[in-house]
Amino acid sequence: MTHDASSALLTDRYELTMLQGALQSGAADRRCVFEMFARRLPENRGYGVVAGTDRFLEALQRFRFDTAALDYLADTGGFDDATLQWLADYRFTGDIWGYGEGECYFPGSPILAVEGTFAESVLLETVALSVYNHDSAIASAASRMALAAGDRPIIEMGSRRTHEMSAVAAARASYLTGFATTSNLEAGRRYGIPTAGTSAHSFVLVHDTEQGAFEAQLRALGEGTTLLVDTFDVEEAVHTAVELGGPGLGGVRVDSGDLGRTAYRVRRQLDALGAPDTRVIVTGDLDEHAIQALAVAPVDGYGVGTALVTGSGSPTASLVYKLVARSAHGGGEELVPVAKRSVGKPSKGGRKWASRRTDENGVATAEFVHEKPPQDEPRLRPLQQRLVSGGEVVGREPIGQARERHARSIAELPETVRRMHRAEPVIPTLFEQPAQV
Repeated sequence: MTHDASSALLTDRYELTMLQGALQSGAADRRCVFEMFARRLPENRGYGVVAGTDRFLEALQRFRFDTAALDYLADTGGFDDATLQWLADYRFTGDIWGYGEGECYFPGSPILAVEGTFAESVLLETVALSVYNHDSAIASAASRMALAAGDRPIIEMGSRRTHEMSAVAAARASYLTGFATTSNLEAGRRYGIPTAGTSAHSFVLVHDTEQGAFEAQLRALGEGTTLLVDTFDVEEAVHTAVELGGPGLGGVRVDSGDLGRTAYRVRRQLDALGAPDTRVIVTGDLDEHAIQALAVAPVDGYGVGTALVTGSGSPTASLVYKLVARSAHGGGEELVPVAKRSVGKPSKGGRKWASRRTDENGVATAEFVHEKPPQDEPRLRPLQQRLVSGGEVVGREPIGQARERHARSIAELPETVRRMHRAEPVIPTLFEQPAQV
């Protein structure tokens, strides 16, 4: 699918069968509120990160049942003419509120609130969940990696480990949470993310000697390049790299073995050879735990692939999209709360608003979820913003803005946010009206 094609069939069939049933019963025009939230965080995670907002809004702008989509639905059977005609005229006309992209979230946080008729809102369930579940899972993992790395930069390099379009989205999600660059050129073109990359082991192996490979790379990319030194013997390769690149050699990369111990040996060797400014970059099956374990090693940067694009063991954020309020008889009547009571999968009825309380030092202490928009109070920060107004998308923003928001959101959380093992949500979610200051 091209970037500007219709997104309307990025959905599940049951949403259209529900639409057809609601059109026949008269419930289609009932005013409703759907909310997206996570009942819990993945094990050992202290927070989640909202990501995918701009991608969802872009998909919403393309959510139109064009001729090709309608022909397909007609050919599959099961949809009557009234339903197909309704789909042909479909435009979302409601309002959407949501957490700003890059914001941290916790169990029960109302990340997205979709207000409109049942018919127009229920159709957005799958496209919203597919975008947010993927991107938020990647962003949540990437944020932990960035925390573990501290001031050391990380390059995202996981494209070959996932679906080609998921790779682009993963590069975007990792960048907004603090990664420095990506290897993915489409992500660079589409989102303006800085790209980076030099060579793989095949480049060394295609040349007759390692020295010949290094000479070719230096001629092509200059002395600031990073040479891969673990194809054969690391010590010999480092010596050759400095001999050819001189003290201005940009860096050397190690991709295998005991990365910590190898980094110490390489650093000592580089210093002894008069190249103290040459960086040591490590790659190879890194995740947040491995990065944290390398914190004391003389490492200048990391490359992360598989763990990043698979959410570091949690490939979905487990977000759900639930009806929480509806009018009793359609039209403009007051909305009444509704909620499911399934064992293990309960929901809380009613439209919700969220804010984050901070103490006198600016450290977050609680996430408040309440029935009305929060009052303008000191140390109480509203979390939701309008994304769509009367069907018009108003909340798209540059990725740099989301990146800055995430940095602020992380800085606001307690120090326990840096804990990688045995973590619980770093602040509680309180479903009540916040106390007056």
